[in-house]
Amino acid sequence: MTFNQLKEAALRQFALNGYEGASLSSIANEVGIKKQSIYTYFKSKEELFIYSFNHSLEQEIQFIEHFFTVHKSKLSLEYLLYKFLTEYMNRYEKDKNTSFFIRTSYFPPNHLKELIIRESYQLTNQVEYLLESLFKEKSDLLNGKFSADTTTAAYLTILDGLFVEMLYRGKSERLQKRIFSSWNVFWQGIYSSKRDEK
Repeated sequence: MTFNQLKEAALRQFALNGYEGASLSSIANEVGIKKQSIYTYFKSKEELFIYSFNHSLEQEIQFIEHFFTVHKSKLSLEYLLYKFLTEYMNRYEKDKNTSFFIRTSYFPPNHLKELIIRESYQLTNQVEYLLESLFKEKSDLLNGKFSADTTTAAYLTILDGLFVEMLYRGKSERLQKRIFSSWNVFWQGIYSSKRDEK
């Protein structure tokens, strides 16, 4: 039980305060244990941080795979892609795991930068694979001028912009406007108006 509490407390502290701002003492206090007890499970703050990051990475990949598995056959392509953006915005605001993962991916501790960037690409690669597969599958609905990988790259750029705006400003009216505007330009660019989606 203490291990699970420790994992949750570490995630909250790292999400709120980053690597430098979170201390083993604050994590231990939140759980109600002595700082020394953490060493039963982890050798150092760095090891606990890396564990927290890898766990959050797994959770984010599971969310993404589940999202596309559940919604791909139920929603129109347009709504599926837009919903993914808005779901991630809401997830960042409400889920400490997501906010921790995104913050750490964009602002890793200097001494862990290479490791974090390398591991983060697992998520990027998975999203890229799912989107490119989706665009290939739905190619009859799309503007033939753009390949599946080009369309994927454009969509991922919108997603990256969403993450950066959330990191600096959080959920705001400006963020909503930016999502809506960039989404409309993207969709009108890729959608083939000659055919109606079935």
